[in-house]
Amino acid sequence: MSIIAQHAELFLILACVFGFFMAWGIGANDVANAMGTSVGSGAITITQAVIIAGIFEFLGAWLAGGEVTQTISGGLIRPEVFADTPQLLVYGMLAALLGAGCFLLLTSTLGMPVSTGQSIVGGILGFALVSVGTEPVNWAEIGKIVASWIASPIIAGTLAFLLFESIRRLVLNHDNPAEGARRYIPLYVFLAGFVICLVTLVKGLSHVGLELSTPMSILGAVILGIVAAVISRLLLNRVQLLDTHQRSDRYRNVERVFGFAQVFTAATMAFAHGSNDVANAVGPVAAIINVLNNPGQIGGESELAAWVLVLGGVGIVFGLATYGHRVIRTIGAKITSLTPTRGFSAELAAATTVVLATWFGIPVSTTQTLVGGVLGVGLARGIRALDLSVLGRVFLGWLLTLPGAALFTAVFYFILRAVFG
Repeated sequence: MSIIAQHAELFLILACVFGFFMAWGIGANDVANAMGTSVGSGAITITQAVIIAGIFEFLGAWLAGGEVTQTISGGLIRPEVFADTPQLLVYGMLAALLGAGCFLLLTSTLGMPVSTGQSIVGGILGFALVSVGTEPVNWAEIGKIVASWIASPIIAGTLAFLLFESIRRLVLNHDNPAEGARRYIPLYVFLAGFVICLVTLVKGLSHVGLELSTPMSILGAVILGIVAAVISRLLLNRVQLLDTHQRSDRYRNVERVFGFAQVFTAATMAFAHGSNDVANAVGPVAAIINVLNNPGQIGGESELAAWVLVLGGVGIVFGLATYGHRVIRTIGAKITSLTPTRGFSAELAAATTVVLATWFGIPVSTTQTLVGGVLGVGLARGIRALDLSVLGRVFLGWLLTLPGAALFTAVFYFILRAVFG
């Protein structure tokens, strides 16, 4: 009897436990990218952030997480290399989950925002290199992902800069800034709603049995975006504004109005994060399940079970609720001073970047997209608005993520191989 058949149930249990642990690490560290700017700007409290993110992170993971999951599970390495030794692929994926999860536990304890995408990629590369060398690594796919790590913060930063500049011109420089906010915020809400609804309709709903054509998806996204904009307009009309005799009160009115809008963008970013980053936890789990079900057909196509996405979504929410406050405080308050207008611009830019990446099945780093967005709104006020020492520590953490996760994974790989043979 093969090792796979002999320990199939134990491997499945370990995959679920380690996958949940990795998802917990994502919630503890990376969800700060969805909620950090909202908390830092004062738009919502940490408790409210946990509730909002808990709902939309889970929905994003469940509805729209499957496309990126397939990239992680089968795109980073060529599983067919392990056709004669499928147990090595199982050991490696288990070690990658455990190693990347431990690295995230360490950085979350220190309050350091790092990329969970880089963590799991480092883990998978680490096990591949120590097990069979460079042969199974899909360097073309790795190259695309690495390129996205460079491009995503640049794209998000550019979008955030342009969004904040548009707010400055259309709202802050308006004769009545509060009235300008009431007039233009629904347009920004429409944009956010359209992007999120479009990727959900096109990529995600197949997991719940509903598939729409691209034209129908675009039409549905437009309708839902309009509904979101109308609701935002009705809610904004109910906002009680301060006396505007003082010029400073005018800008406080704008920030109050954008504070309400930022709740929507926070939910948008949480959905985008869940849809993209659930792959970092459940992609290796899906690969392990494929091996257990078909040990003789390594690398074959296999449908992703919906319960795997649910497992990842629940783990992310649990990590956020128990440990996420540490990194939220770091990214929300220490890089630059945030207000609701700045946080709104950064979040919408980052959400758009992440959702577009999810559309194309590229697992980008929400850490880097959000930091790029924050940098964009900070640069709109000049380089002195940024705390360069904090940014230096953040960038150092990014540089250490790949080798750190790879080192943890290599150790756990040798332990698992020694235990099971």
